[in-house]
Amino acid sequence: MTGTLVLAGTPIGDTRDAPPRLAAELAAADVVAAEDTRRLRRLTQALDVQPRGRVVSYFEGNESARTPELVEALAGGARVLLVTDAGMPSVSDPGFRLVAAAVERGITVTAVPGPSAVLTALALSGLPVDRFCFEGFLPRKAGERLGRLREVAAERRTLVYFEAPHRLDDTLAAMAEVFGADRRAAVCRELTKTYEEVRRGPLKDLAAWAAEGVRGEITVVVEGAPEPAPGEADPAELARRVAVREEAGERRKEAIAAVAQEAGLPKRDVFDAVVAAKNAAGTEPRTGKGKG
Repeated sequence: MTGTLVLAGTPIGDTRDAPPRLAAELAAADVVAAEDTRRLRRLTQALDVQPRGRVVSYFEGNESARTPELVEALAGGARVLLVTDAGMPSVSDPGFRLVAAAVERGITVTAVPGPSAVLTALALSGLPVDRFCFEGFLPRKAGERLGRLREVAAERRTLVYFEAPHRLDDTLAAMAEVFGADRRAAVCRELTKTYEEVRRGPLKDLAAWAAEGVRGEITVVVEGAPEPAPGEADPAELARRVAVREEAGERRKEAIAAVAQEAGLPKRDVFDAVVAAKNAAGTEPRTGKGKG
């Protein structure tokens, strides 16, 4: 009989939010793999529970090396509990490699659902939550960050990001540049903690606020791109959306067709918008045809 891998959600701030099953799983596990064993110690003290199994570290730096060891323990029948510093393992945290390896070996994987910064921020944001996508952390380098944002510039679902406090002002400024200064957003700081704060407003205002300095753990929720009415799309916006798709690797022909379908317009209208934008910039687009 093989063992079981248990992914356990942990509090994102207030330890009273720990799921009731967490203490029982901590006490019963043969192995507890923790992102930070010191934080685990503080959590077990708050829950008044003592793990009976072996406690090992499992973080980004040793995830690749330690995964085979944990998989072998699972294959031998162990119950392995995986916890991270906050929230659900493998969601922008260590865990994916272990889950994938366990699944490949046919090992049972289950979860103890718990607090989620993503869902909590969405619920508090005041933005549409019927459809959303989680983008995790953006790249640290400015150029790569802008490129990643351009990939989702036309995304209509609400977007959720994690960000470090010292990069928040740069990130919000980049979002204002790519998504538009007036796009609505919410910055959720220190969720469930003593100094919890949710700051809502246009990206330009949030960027100005963040420039003064922000502390704590940050989740950013951004409104999706507006859906233009058929025939009412701004030509400059159409050209921008084509450019975004081209920068993401699409050929111009496919990018124009996709934007035309999104906007409910003939492809010719989108092509004309691209030509106008290129002419305004002083360059001529390639049409694939000679001029005679």
